[in-house]
Formats: sequence, C-alpha cells, structure tokens
Amino acid sequence: SSAHTPSGSPQESPWPISTAARRAFAANAAIAWLGVVLTVVLSGVGAYTFQEVEPGLHGEHPDGLAGVVSRLGDTASYFTIWSNVVVAVSATLAARRSAGGLLERVLRLDAVLMITITAIVYQVLLAPTATVVGWSRLTDPILHVVTPLVTVLVWVAVGPRGWVSARVVSLSLFLPLAWIGWMLVRGAAVGAYPYDFANVATRGPGPVAGTLALILVFGLMPVLGCQLFF
Repeated sequence: SSAHTPSGSPQESPWPISTAARRAFAANAAIAWLGVVLTVVLSGVGAYTFQEVEPGLHGEHPDGLAGVVSRLGDTASYFTIWSNVVVAVSATLAARRSAGGLLERVLRLDAVLMITITAIVYQVLLAPTATVVGWSRLTDPILHVVTPLVTVLVWVAVGPRGWVSARVVSLSLFLPLAWIGWMLVRGAAVGAYPYDFANVATRGPGPVAGTLALILVFGLMPVLGCQLFF
C-alpha cells in the first residue's frame, strides 16, 4: 500500500515489535529519564559542587533560591540534556506503541544522532580536561556514557529499520539547529556559553559556526551509514 494518503500526508507505518523489544526500549527510556531528572533536580537545588570556570562559560550562579533560574537555564543550554531528553521521549514512544508515524521516525533518528554526538564530543573534547566531582560522578556517566551506549545497542539490536528517508533526515536537523539557536541567543544574553568550542566571546562567530557544523555532519554520517547496512 502507499506510504501516503491521497492528500500527501504521511501515514503511520505498522512496525511489528516484540515483547523483548518493548522491554529494551522501556529500559532505554528509564535510564535516559533517570539521568535527565537527576540532573535537573540537582541543578535546581544547587547540589553540584562549584568549580572555577574560564571566562565566558557556564558555572557562575547566585547561591540558593536566587540562582535557581540561572542554574536551570544553564542546564537547558547543554546539548547533553537535549539529546538525553530526545532519547527518553523517543524510547518511551517506541515502548508504548508500534506505529511508525513521521514524528516517531524523526525523533528516533534524532535520538541516535544527538546521543552519538554527545558521547563522541564528551570523550574527545570534554572528558580529557574535565574534573568530575560531587554529584557529577553520578550523573555524568549516566548522561555521557551509559545512555549513549544503551541507546546505540538497543538501536542496533531492535531497530527499527527502514525509517530513514530524505524527508526524515531533513526534519531531524530541526532539533540540533534549534539547540544551536537557543544556546547562542541565550549565551549572548547572559554572556556565557556551555562549551569552550561554542564560546563566541573568545573564539568568534566564524570558528564557532564552523566547529558546530563539523560536529553535526560528523555525527550524522555514521548514523546514516549504519542505516544502509542494518
């Protein structure tokens, strides 16, 4: 049957899903939600250990209730949080239903794409110079190692397969680009950015834009490549 209605809107494509696959997606979702919720709560109450940061980077906040908004704003500016939320939502949808509508397809590709970027950027650019202390010893491994590893393993093991099309790929770029826009606009407003490679104040807009584009392309290529073989 056709994948589109006569009006051209995409139909939901049934995707047989086993009980084992549902359990895998549910476990994936639970781990991702755990990392996100822990991070938001700990950030909101100011439980993370303060560390000196370079000028122009996140980390400086008023103590107590006065710093809640700025701490949560910083948290919401990390690509890590965005990618883990997308994984959590995508895996939750996959565990609860077997239809492959456009939203599920885009979110599933976004989940694998964004969490892969998170893991690679953390290991290559951030971890070598990061000092992990306090509650970060709990949340950092969940966000940057466990959730990415489980997400990729679940994707390789149970799919779904054949969900990627040119339209899905183009739509999957919306969330990463939305993060870039939010991060840059908020960074300019508060004078601080989440990552050194995104610090427009010290690196300039051109180098930052080039680095972000490279990271996005680098993260997209292996995901699309794997779709050809799985």
